[in-house]
Amino acid sequence: MATMKDIAKLACVSTSTVSHVINKSRYVSEEIAERVNKAALQLNYSPSVLARSLKTNRTQTLGMLVTTSSNPFFGEVVKGVERSCYQKGYNLILCNTEGDQQRMKESITTLLQKRVDGMILMCSSLEGENIDIFDRYPDVPVVVMDWGPMLFASDKIQDNSFHGGYLAAKYLIECGHEDIGCITGPLNRYQAQMRYEGYKRALNEENFAFHPNWIIESNFECDGGYEAFNRMYQKGPLPSAIFVCNDMMAMGVINAANEKGIAIPEELSIIGYDDIQIAKYMSPSLTTIHQPKYRLGQAAVETLLSKLNNTGEESQVIQLEPTLVERNSVAIY
Repeated sequence: MATMKDIAKLACVSTSTVSHVINKSRYVSEEIAERVNKAALQLNYSPSVLARSLKTNRTQTLGMLVTTSSNPFFGEVVKGVERSCYQKGYNLILCNTEGDQQRMKESITTLLQKRVDGMILMCSSLEGENIDIFDRYPDVPVVVMDWGPMLFASDKIQDNSFHGGYLAAKYLIECGHEDIGCITGPLNRYQAQMRYEGYKRALNEENFAFHPNWIIESNFECDGGYEAFNRMYQKGPLPSAIFVCNDMMAMGVINAANEKGIAIPEELSIIGYDDIQIAKYMSPSLTTIHQPKYRLGQAAVETLLSKLNNTGEESQVIQLEPTLVERNSVAIY
């Protein structure tokens, strides 16, 4: 592999001149620069990323950990991260934890050993978790996405799930519904709890009663929505509307309702959360709360890079606001 010394010899200049031309670190006459670039092309020279990273103490690489899920929400967030990295001139190393605590910790260790400049964590198993290894790498900024309180220093990017849950229930109320159920995500997860709390706030404002048979905790997956609806159905009369706390579970609910011959929205209204791409192609198309997934990923990258350039900044929480998307799965009375 050709080196700067080889280029210098072929172009009849000093190695330092070659360095200035390639790194654009000092003015070099056009005639000399042309000789250097021609020699570099002739020798098929490629700059050493490793050598440059040792000199600058930057690898222009970010790491990201994500828990595998069938939910395309995660893929849409990763797309925002990857595109933002590309636009900023950074590479991205993506690690999948598959929800395994040990694998998550080993992946974090690997990314730190590869000298990533910063790290984005999107792992549900992180909530309330202390990770000692971050104490040994205090100069590597960390951004946590979409989850609750952390026991290590990090910036945090999340959507305002309390407001999103409130928007969903408030919309059902404004459409004339009074009997409103809720299928939540796992309530030990911060975002699931906040969506449920927003739902409760909207019902409390109207002094609506909470029917325990209409509140079911589930797992944020299609099968969880399917099973939760069947449990609600078995307990007795259904409400007129259900706030399902993510779109994947809403898909499962619609499937289960169709199996029982329950027409949506004529007999049962459904509102979801996330606004994944497939939501508008369901039958009926799903009314839902739009979570700014691409912007979540973009904000995570921007926050990391800001922290790299301003190391004294305090950790911050950046909260993005959800919005209502009206489609065809809610009846208006």
